[in-house]
Amino acid sequence: MEKKSEDAPLLVAQSGPLNGQRWALRTGMIIGREPNCDIVISDRQVSRQHARLMLTPNGILLEDLGSKNGTHYNGLLIDRPVFLEDGDTVQIALSQKFVYLSSDATLPLESDIQPMPGIKPGLLRLEKRSRRVWIGEHEVLPPLSVSQFSLLEMLYEHQNLVVTRAELIKAIWGEEQAVVVSEQALDALVRRLRERLFSIDPDHNYIVTIRGHGLRLDNQPADE
Repeated sequence: MEKKSEDAPLLVAQSGPLNGQRWALRTGMIIGREPNCDIVISDRQVSRQHARLMLTPNGILLEDLGSKNGTHYNGLLIDRPVFLEDGDTVQIALSQKFVYLSSDATLPLESDIQPMPGIKPGLLRLEKRSRRVWIGEHEVLPPLSVSQFSLLEMLYEHQNLVVTRAELIKAIWGEEQAVVVSEQALDALVRRLRERLFSIDPDHNYIVTIRGHGLRLDNQPADE
C-alpha cells in the first residue's frame, strides 16, 4: 500500500509497473515478487525476495538478497549492502526503478530550479530532487519518465529562451550517446512530453518549436 510521510525518507517508484507509487520508510522493507513482500513487483524478472531496505542508526541500507537478475544502485550492480543518499536510484532487475528521497527532501518545497531573472513564476513548476512536476495545483501523475523529466528540466532552466536540439540531446542522453541519437528520437520524446502536459492543461502549449533553432518553454505566468 502506498504511504506518505513528511517525517520519514521516501522510496518513489519511477519507470516500471509501480510508477508513481511512494512508500515511507519507517521500517525495513522487502522488495520482491512474492505477494507477502512489502513492495510487490509482479514481474518474472524479479526474484521472489529480491532486495531489502534496512533501517540502521547510520541510515537506510540497501541489500540484494541473492536475486537472479540483480539490483543496481545508481546504475551499478551491487554485490554488498550500500547506504542510500538523497537522490540515489535503485533498479530492481530490468523491471522497476525507484528514487530514494531523504526525509528533508520529502517536505513540501518550492522548485529548486529558478527561472531566468526577470521572468515571472509560471503555472508549471518543477522540483528537481523529487522529480515532481505541477501545473497549477495539479501534479503530473504518473511521474514523467527520466528522459521526459530531463527534457523538461533543461527547458525549465532556460524557460522562454530557445534551447538548441543539440543541447537538448546532450542533456538528455549524455555527451557520449549524443552522437548516435537521431532527431526522430528527440521528436518522439517531445511529442510524448507534450501529451503529458496537455492532459493537465489542454489550453496551453508549453513546449514551442522554433523552426531552425530549437525548442523553448512557454510557461504562462501563474497569475494569468
